[in-house]
Amino acid sequence: MQHTLGSTSGIPTVVKNLLIVNGLMFLLKLVHPLHMSGDQLDTLLGLHFFASPLFKPWQLVTHMFMHGGIWHIALNMFALFMLGPQVEYRWGSKRFFTYYMLCGLGAAFIYMGWQWFLNNEALSALSSADLADVRAQVLRAAAGYEPVLHSEAASSAYDLFTHPIVGASGAIFGVLLAFGMLFPNVELTTFIYFFPIRMKAKWFVLLYGGFELYSGVANNPGDNTAHFAHIGGMAVGWFLVKHYERKLSQQHFY
Repeated sequence: MQHTLGSTSGIPTVVKNLLIVNGLMFLLKLVHPLHMSGDQLDTLLGLHFFASPLFKPWQLVTHMFMHGGIWHIALNMFALFMLGPQVEYRWGSKRFFTYYMLCGLGAAFIYMGWQWFLNNEALSALSSADLADVRAQVLRAAAGYEPVLHSEAASSAYDLFTHPIVGASGAIFGVLLAFGMLFPNVELTTFIYFFPIRMKAKWFVLLYGGFELYSGVANNPGDNTAHFAHIGGMAVGWFLVKHYERKLSQQHFY
């Protein structure tokens, strides 16, 4: 992805610091000086489903700074590096940071809501005792012991409770949405099956958002991408862009 928009130069403060913090957290997963493996750090800092015994409130923030692999972090940080500076220059660092974090938080809540919608019927089929047993097995597995599951419904609940989401994608999709709304006619270059395609930012955002919505609703087996986190980041971003731009126009008017 590349674009040209040359009113300012250099990497602004928030984008630069986000790149650094995300890079340091990924390095921490690789070298784990705290005597915790990368998987253990994901368990501690990744975002678990709210009904999981592994869920902690801080995970709503920390999951945004954890990534699953080199391509995961590389693509997210590349998008932030390419698109974030112009948005930060337009709004200022404080407003951009608030926007980034709110998009990430909104993405987390919307994704967990979608997971609840998909799994509520299966969870309701479990008795209180069965659900308590699943939660105990989750903690048992986290302590390094083999879980003991007695039904397919229990296995489904166990999977839901033990697989955290990680990554800045919800916030990054918010940044993508903001760029498309603020600079709709700037041309972006992206690649589809290694073929370079140039299109205006507004069309790129619409196509990408449509693809994420389709993929999220399709919910294909084996697809471990949190598509509704991406949609959530864009949805929250749309309201915030409208709000910020209205406030800026009022300030300019007065």
